[in-house]
Amino acid sequence: MSDDGVNELVTISDMDRLWEQFFLLFPLVIIGSREADGGYDLAPKHMAMPLSWQNHFGFVCTPSHGTYRNITATGEFTVSYPRPDQTVIASLSATPRCGDEHKGIVDALPTFKASQVDGIFIRDAYLYFECKLDRIIDNFGNNSLISGQVIAAHVDKTAHRHTDRDDAAILHDNPLLAYIYPGRFARVEESLAFPFPDGFKR
Repeated sequence: MSDDGVNELVTISDMDRLWEQFFLLFPLVIIGSREADGGYDLAPKHMAMPLSWQNHFGFVCTPSHGTYRNITATGEFTVSYPRPDQTVIASLSATPRCGDEHKGIVDALPTFKASQVDGIFIRDAYLYFECKLDRIIDNFGNNSLISGQVIAAHVDKTAHRHTDRDDAAILHDNPLLAYIYPGRFARVEESLAFPFPDGFKR
């Protein structure tokens, strides 16, 4: 801390490596899409979140990735929120494609079919979304924002919030997987109620 009581700051000069010079906390999801050959693709994404208080969900992708091409072609995708003990499964879903462009690792992962879209989920995750493509916004540098409308959502019964159970207990029993960019992860199971001011409204 400096003499005037302000934290000592480092001004980042290498803006091409901006996000690699500190840690940021993200969710980690697995996006499912249908391949041109009729198979399925799964890919982990960490720049992902709700895009409104209504049923819109979005994530950042790159046009060169199969996920982008698949969703552009089919107009739909799935979202699985894995648990902390599924970190290896999430990592394996990032395995590169084979020489024939088939992503063979998907065949070895535990999955099940979605009900409203033509896609698959990772088995034993705690939260699932089935999405119809809403829009794609390109040119965030080399990346794009893919936005979908959630047309069906499913949550594990033990992770479902309801008035009969304390929120802290639900999170303790159903810890969340957090991706800490770059290259780390955490298990979130302890939480405290946020101190909102009186009169606060969403």
